Amino acid sequence: ERQNAELLEEPEPDMLRQAVINCRQHEAFLKVLLNDVVVATDQVNTLERDLRSVLIQLQNTIQSKTAVPTNQVYPKFISLAKIWTGFQDEMVLLSVISNIQANLEPFTRSHKEVLQDSVLQPLLTGLILRTDEERIAETSGLDGRVEHAPHFKNLEFLFPETTRNFSQLPLQYKGFCGYSIAVHDRLLLPGNPLVGVLRYKDHFFCFTSKEAAVKFAADPDRYIAHIAEAAKRSPELIQLLELHMQFSTITPYGKSAEPGHMIEKPLTKRDSGIQTEVHPIESNIDPDYEWNEWEMRRKAIKLANLRTRITHSVQTDGSNFRRNNATQIYLPKTQDTQTKREKGTSVPKPSVFIAGLRGCKSQTTEAYKVDLTLDVNTHNDICD
Repeated sequence: ERQNAELLEEPEPDMLRQAVINCRQHEAFLKVLLNDVVVATDQVNTLERDLRSVLIQLQNTIQSKTAVPTNQVYPKFISLAKIWTGFQDEMVLLSVISNIQANLEPFTRSHKEVLQDSVLQPLLTGLILRTDEERIAETSGLDGRVEHAPHFKNLEFLFPETTRNFSQLPLQYKGFCGYSIAVHDRLLLPGNPLVGVLRYKDHFFCFTSKEAAVKFAADPDRYIAHIAEAAKRSPELIQLLELHMQFSTITPYGKSAEPGHMIEKPLTKRDSGIQTEVHPIESNIDPDYEWNEWEMRRKAIKLANLRTRITHSVQTDGSNFRRNNATQIYLPKTQDTQTKREKGTSVPKPSVFIAGLRGCKSQTTEAYKVDLTLDVNTHNDICD
């Protein structure tokens, strides 16, 4: 009972704003899923046409024949296999989309439990509820367009009649009215491009009414700053409204994925630095470097010819004994001998006298040789 009493209390305005933002996010996700379903539907229709065409060709090829050449049948079977694989891929994609939709369901169920009809009904007394389509239809006439005024000298409003590819203009804030976001505290209302698209600093803004467009054009910078401050209080608006220009450190989903598709993981940025050596590559001089391609060709041919060559070796009988030999010997010893007696011998000195050289009176000279050397024994006796 206490919980039911709390649920029946009047919700706070901030809770209602957060609920609207969450519903807009859920709507954006559903649009992405719807776009994927439309693409898958087109792909399935194409596969069905291809399957029907291949089956007709296969039937015309086989007919009632008992034997058909393989070069005529196998290409058809390969085409059928590719088409069947394409059907399986589409089934997997539909299963993934179904799981994503089931995972998004709890976010809306919590709003239904908190913001019940009994709680919202007192707040809607005397008010007329209008859908986005009805609100846009009310301002789509000529009376709802912005008229050019003198104080719009530096601003330009674009209309379908004066602008080529008007429906493909990249609208700011994902097409929501910037004036409503800034003035009504994060109120997300889809703008109507037929009112007039404001071109300011190469950005395009659309609004819910002519009055909102005129007030926003009076001071665009102030309203843009208010929207940035509102996104700081509700960070989920940064990605929903694509406010990556005001918050440069956040990577937008649109820059990392194809239009109409979500990415699996957001990208992040970080600062990094690197230090390198002054001369990381040392000088290298290759002595075998050759710049002449003809010389390189000659060497290549020489190496190629070595593959057809055989090395021969011959050994003779005598070559086995031709080896280095080494011999080690003992050097002779130096010996001395000492005795107790000392004895010596003395021999006579030879002495010869030639006689007849002096006092010769005759003309002829006759000389005589006289040996005066003593005998050994006589000499020893004399010495003793």
